[in-house]
Amino acid sequence: MPDLSAQEMAQKSFRASPNYELVLYDRLSPEMQGALRGLQDDPDFYGVLCPRRESSLGLKSACRDTALLFLTMQTPGPLPSYVHVQAGHTWREAVIQMVLDGILEIEHEGAFLSGAAAHGLFYRRAARDAVPNAIAFLSREALIYAQKLPLSSAQALSQRLYEYNHQPLTPTWKRLYSSPAAVEQRLGFQPGGPNRRLLDAHWKPISAESAKGWFSWNARHPRTAHSAGETTFKLYVSPEPAALPDAFAALLESSASLGALAFKVGKDVRGLLRPDKMVLYFCSRDALAQGAERLRRELEGCPAQGVPFTAAVTPNGLLSWGADPPRGAQTPLPHARASWRLWVTHRLARALLAARAAPSVTVEPWQFALDRLRLEGVDTETWAPHQRMWAELA
Repeated sequence: MPDLSAQEMAQKSFRASPNYELVLYDRLSPEMQGALRGLQDDPDFYGVLCPRRESSLGLKSACRDTALLFLTMQTPGPLPSYVHVQAGHTWREAVIQMVLDGILEIEHEGAFLSGAAAHGLFYRRAARDAVPNAIAFLSREALIYAQKLPLSSAQALSQRLYEYNHQPLTPTWKRLYSSPAAVEQRLGFQPGGPNRRLLDAHWKPISAESAKGWFSWNARHPRTAHSAGETTFKLYVSPEPAALPDAFAALLESSASLGALAFKVGKDVRGLLRPDKMVLYFCSRDALAQGAERLRRELEGCPAQGVPFTAAVTPNGLLSWGADPPRGAQTPLPHARASWRLWVTHRLARALLAARAAPSVTVEPWQFALDRLRLEGVDTETWAPHQRMWAELA
């Protein structure tokens, strides 16, 4: 929780950032309108905040409330009272988020500050050094690694965060998993293989065309119907590559009691060296928790690789979970609605670049990124979504 009190915030002067201009949807270029056509269907969508010049700032969609506040604060002064009413008890976090994103600026000692330069006004304590589990450690190491990369593209930096903890591609792995047929053989589900009977009994394959890069299956007898567009919960099973055959066999042995809707495993050597090499899908958080507990017992002692930016189920990172982002969550343009981990890494990458562009003596870029993501409703110690913002996932 930010340290600046409501009373202190009310006494501060703010202004709209001169680095952004607010553009109504109807006045965007035809190309931009086409890219944002989905957002136009939202009755609360107003337009886009566009950087006035080349910078690390990105395009940001603006709802009507954001647009009204941005236009109001063209004249510097205290926040208008309607902000407190409209945003309710979360108004402080909403304003701090806009300041850290460079949309609003806050006055301090005669200067207007935003981004990392304003971080110390809101967070008087640095991010904690202690981490509760292996996933949290991996996630922090990924951020520290990423902040040192000489990349200026948020998309490229997000991809490097997303790919963190991939195992090296060695000649041995290339030989073992030289083709999809070699993967089938190694995991024992080739025709007549030791795992094929269990696979066919509980799962039916998804066409290769709709599951590119993966071997994917749907449950033959799902316990619960699941409609397209509903939230899907993902259980990541992340054994070290050498332990994958045993972990795959254990998953199949548990198939009847897992309650999963579907699962997938990497189809080639690169897919099997990534940390999220095997994923199960569930219709609810409770169903995922029950399936994870059963699988945890089956996989006792299995060495873990670990998937950064997911919520740990086991302390060693073998099992962790995520979920589709909420439908109403603001997405950094031009990215469409993304998977859970991409949703996280897009935001972290933007924050890292913003902090690097405006260095602060009070906070490292990776710490700034963590504090910024907390305002989106993610507990960055456990990497689980906060129930207040993600109520629809409960």
